[in-house]
Amino acid sequence: MSKSVGQKAIGEENPVVEKLELAEPHLAGWLSSLGLGVEYIRSQGNTLFYRDDQGAEIPVLDLVGGYGSAILGHNNPDIVAYAKSLLDEGTPIHAQFSRHPYANDLAWKINGIIQREFGTDEHYAAVFANSGAEAVEVAVKHAELDRVMKVAELTERIEAHLDEARAAVRSGARIATDGAVDLLGPDLAPGDAGDIDRLLDAVRAANSERLSARPVFLAPEGSFHGKLVGSVQLTHNVGYRSPFSALAAQCRFVPLDQPDALEKTVAQERRTVLDLTVEDGVVRLTERELPVICAFILEPIQGEAGIRVLDRAAVRRVQEVLATIDCPIIVDEVQSGMGRSGAFFASSHLGLQGDYYTLAKSLGGGVAKAALTLIRGSRYRTDFELVHSSTYAKDSFSTLIAGRTVDLLEADDGRAYRLAAERGDRLLAMLGRLREEFGDIVKDVRGRGLMIGLDFHDQSESTSEIIRDQAQAGLLGYLFAGYLLRVHAIRIFPTASATNTLRIEPSVYLTDDEIARADKGLRDLIEVLRKQDGETLLHAHA
Repeated sequence: MSKSVGQKAIGEENPVVEKLELAEPHLAGWLSSLGLGVEYIRSQGNTLFYRDDQGAEIPVLDLVGGYGSAILGHNNPDIVAYAKSLLDEGTPIHAQFSRHPYANDLAWKINGIIQREFGTDEHYAAVFANSGAEAVEVAVKHAELDRVMKVAELTERIEAHLDEARAAVRSGARIATDGAVDLLGPDLAPGDAGDIDRLLDAVRAANSERLSARPVFLAPEGSFHGKLVGSVQLTHNVGYRSPFSALAAQCRFVPLDQPDALEKTVAQERRTVLDLTVEDGVVRLTERELPVICAFILEPIQGEAGIRVLDRAAVRRVQEVLATIDCPIIVDEVQSGMGRSGAFFASSHLGLQGDYYTLAKSLGGGVAKAALTLIRGSRYRTDFELVHSSTYAKDSFSTLIAGRTVDLLEADDGRAYRLAAERGDRLLAMLGRLREEFGDIVKDVRGRGLMIGLDFHDQSESTSEIIRDQAQAGLLGYLFAGYLLRVHAIRIFPTASATNTLRIEPSVYLTDDEIARADKGLRDLIEVLRKQDGETLLHAHA
C-alpha cells in the first residue's frame, strides 16, 4: 500500500523542522542579533525571568517597566488577586451597549484627582479606549468634531447675517464699499452702494473656498503620541510619520525653546471667512475667525524624545497664545501619568490644566489593557458618543482593574506618589554621579520621578567600527541594551526617537539593592564604551 503525501510508516523517524518566524520576523531576527531575543516566562515586581540553556531561571532587573506600564510592578499581587476574582465570578466582559456603573465610578475617581491637583471644580467627561494611541485618537477625533460643529455654527450665523443684510439694503441701508476691494478683489467687490446681490454672491463664493481649509494640529518638537493613522501625524519623528502623511490631518511642530515660535506659527495658520454686519443703516464687509487649528497636543514629559521635562514658562506661553484663538490643549499623560512623576498628572507640576487628558499604560495596573480620554465638560460634544465606539473599551474586566489601580495609587494618602518621587530622586542622584565621573561618555541626565533618561554623547565618529556603525544607524542604545542584558541581566531600552538616551521607568517598589545593581551595570557599560571596545559590547556574555 503506497503512502500519501504527509503519511509516515509506523516507527519512521520524525524530522525536526524549525518553525518559520512569522510574527514580525525581521524584528525577531534583529533582536536576536543583539542578544535581546529572550523569551520571558515569568515576572514579578521589577524582575522578569527567562530560562538559560540548562533550564535554570535567570532573573532580570527590568528598568523598562513595560514602557511605563508597570508603575505598581509586574503582576502586582493585589491586582492579580482582584483580576482572578473577577474572572472567577464570571464578570461580563462582553456586555456592550448597556449600563457600566463601574466606568462612571472610575471617571468620578479621576475627576476627584483632577479637582485636587488643579484646583478646579469643572467636571470631565470620560471616553474609554484600549491603548494610549487609541486614547489620543479619541481626543483628536473629538477635537475635530468640535471644530467641524463650530464651523457649521459659524456658517449658519453668517447665512443669517447675509439675509439680514439683503433685507436691510432693500429697506434703504447702504453698502460700505471701503475695504471690499481688499477682501474680495476688484472683480468681485460691489460696484455701488446698492449692489447687494453681487456682494452676497461674492461673499458666498469666497467663503466656499475658505471653508475648504483642512484642519491642522500643533505640537512641540520631539512629540510622540502613537503610531495609528491619526496619532502618527502628531509624532515628530519623520521616519514614523512621512510614509502615512496623506492619510490624516497634518501637524505643525513648534520649538518651545523659541519664545515667539508658537505665536508665529499660529499667525501663519490662521484663516478667516467673510461676513456682513448691519449697523446704523450701513452694511459692512467684515472677517470672522475660521476654526482651522484643531488642537495643541503635548506631553508634560516627552518620553520618546529622550525624557525631556517641558519648561514651565514655555507651557505658560503656550496657554496664553492658544487662549487668543480658543484652541484646546490635549495633555498626553499616557506615559507620564498615573503617578510616575510624583503626582497623578505630571502636568500638575507645570500648572497646566488641559482641555483633554489621555491616560493608558499603567492605568491597567500592568495586567489589563485600559485607556481613557477625559474631555473638559465645557467642550464636550455629546454627539461624539454616536460616532465613536470601541468593542473592548469600558468592558468590566479592564475598567474595574483600572479602578482598583487608582485606589492603590491613592491609598495611604497617596503613598505611591511619594514613593515615585523619593525613588526617582535616588535614581537621579545615582545617575548624576555617573555624569560627574564620566562626563566624556554621559552627556546628560533628565527626568522627574520614575521617568528618567540617561543620555550618552554621540559616538558616530567612534574608532570602533561596530560602535560607529550602530551610532550612525541610530541604533547605539540597542547595542547598549543587549550588552546590559547579556552581561548584567539588566533590561533597559533607548527612547524611540533619541536612541542615545536610555529610558528608566521602573515601578515605585524599586529597592536600593536594585538601584545599586543598575549603577554597577551602567558603570561597566561606560568603561567598555570608554575603551571603544565594540567587540565586547556586541559579543560579551556574563
